[in-house]
Amino acid sequence: MAEANDRSSESRVPGLDLLRLAAVAAVILYHYGFWGPASNGAPQVALPYLAGFAQYGFLGVPVFFTISGFVIAYSAEGRTPIGFAIARFSRIYPTFVFCMTLTFATTLLLGGTHFEVTFAQWLANLFVAAPALGQSYVDTSYWSLVIEIVFYAWVALFMALGLFPRRIDLIILVWLGITFANELTIDAPVFEKLFIADDSGFFAVGLLLYEHYRGRRDLALFSILALSAGTSVFQAIHKLERLGVHTHGSFDERVVAAICLVSIAAIFLATRIRKLPLPAGLILAAGGITYPLYLLHMQMGYTILTAAGPVHHVELWTASIISGAIVLAWATWRFVERPAHRWTKDRMTAYAAKLGWKSHPKANVGNEGKPA
Repeated sequence: MAEANDRSSESRVPGLDLLRLAAVAAVILYHYGFWGPASNGAPQVALPYLAGFAQYGFLGVPVFFTISGFVIAYSAEGRTPIGFAIARFSRIYPTFVFCMTLTFATTLLLGGTHFEVTFAQWLANLFVAAPALGQSYVDTSYWSLVIEIVFYAWVALFMALGLFPRRIDLIILVWLGITFANELTIDAPVFEKLFIADDSGFFAVGLLLYEHYRGRRDLALFSILALSAGTSVFQAIHKLERLGVHTHGSFDERVVAAICLVSIAAIFLATRIRKLPLPAGLILAAGGITYPLYLLHMQMGYTILTAAGPVHHVELWTASIISGAIVLAWATWRFVERPAHRWTKDRMTAYAAKLGWKSHPKANVGNEGKPA
């Protein structure tokens, strides 16, 4: 969700911005058409006639992971591990703190007894992985952000070791091997979290699509890409058992597999399209709002609907809240995320330079055209 959104017009992949927006739309549909009443005991957060379709919106998150694999490989190119870490931190953290605090304040004011938050919870969420500190997320959607950060950490580590992207094939094969060893045997939570064993296939597909984007066309690439895509389908279906128990939903494995494969194909096609017949500013905004929209849409909306009590015309209320979240996400992107990202990145880069840590392999290499 937090992948780069501000590449120059020459280096952007505009189709990915639109796919990001489609993915977050699927997640919103899932949360308001299915997840709310199933997992939060909030029956007014429901569009029951959409549930059979909306329940598959959870696959919007793995689509984000696939896009993230592509964009993070792009972002790492031409940077040192320090430069990559600074770019990632400045991209995701300031916006996260702002949106998390806004959600916390809304829940504190309007949550009542249904949604309760504490200052200790807010403090733990400043570290993103709040459950590791014994507190729950302010918004449960943050779980996917933790997975993204673990992925970034692995990329930075392999960059520091000189293995990324030079040994990308070996990295992915070992990664998928660990995935299947865990998923088909002990299914240990520690391995699941450390090695992203539930979502590794999606990230791997994105990494390999970037290799293709750069011009690689060998048999090894296509073979490992097919293996990664198959792993993605396996992982999506593997999640259904736990998801079904938690939500009491009934999912069709064939539909899940089809959505995964169609999504991967759509991302591939998007990387082959350099221009779209839409205004560049509109495409930029579409990609730009996806991260804050993902962070803001669920818990805040649930809180407002619950505080309103039993409401008539739930469709109108839901549409109004989602529209409000879109406007708020745009304002966050335009007036908070972009300036905060630039300020944080500049300050961290300057501080790293004082310590003798280079952000780019060569001192005279700029950042023009690079994803942040």
